[in-house]
Amino acid sequence: MALGTLFVAATPIGNLEDISLRALRILREADYVLCEDTRTTKALLDKYEVKTPTISYHQHSGPGKTAQLLRYLGEGKNLVLVSDAGTPGISDPGSALVASALSEYGGKLTVTPLPGPSALISALSISGWPVDRFTFFGFLPHKKGRQTMLKDLLDSSYPSVFYESKHRLAKCLREIIILKAKTGKRVDMILARELTKMFESIYRGSPEELLGLLEKDVDMQKGEFVVLIRKIK
Repeated sequence: MALGTLFVAATPIGNLEDISLRALRILREADYVLCEDTRTTKALLDKYEVKTPTISYHQHSGPGKTAQLLRYLGEGKNLVLVSDAGTPGISDPGSALVASALSEYGGKLTVTPLPGPSALISALSISGWPVDRFTFFGFLPHKKGRQTMLKDLLDSSYPSVFYESKHRLAKCLREIIILKAKTGKRVDMILARELTKMFESIYRGSPEELLGLLEKDVDMQKGEFVVLIRKIK
């Protein structure tokens, strides 16, 4: 029996119309959709009348669930891996399933990307900065290693991008301001908030300017953030 295909599908980060036509077709044709949260994915599937059965699969799923999915692939079933939003495997634990499937079946297994929305790429695309090279840091650590990573951000010769929680954004800006003062470096920043959603907002300026805006505007303190920073020569 031929192996099934494991599809890795990008889903909207906000606006549900950002799903690709190809992704919708594969979602309809697949045997199962593997969801980080079935309730979140159901809203997308219901909008487009996709009836494919869903299976919960996330970072806390145990080896038994992984073994079940590998068995499905071995039986020729086609699976679509999605996250709650964006591209699985990018600051997301979805890569673990891909690694397990490749370890189990090697080159005999087809793993197919269904490209689409990504908060990282969306933010870079509207930066206006030269981003033929950039560094992506994912989510900054809360404590251990945080200061080292922030220093790396300021030292980088290329624009850097990371995700930050609304609860730690002000702290992050203050930390960057302190490091700036210690090192004498000048940096420019962009905060991309709620990308593709109703209250999408883009803020540009120095860390000091952005912190001032954040402290004055309660609405600016809500939502999900992509942070871009570059060293000014």
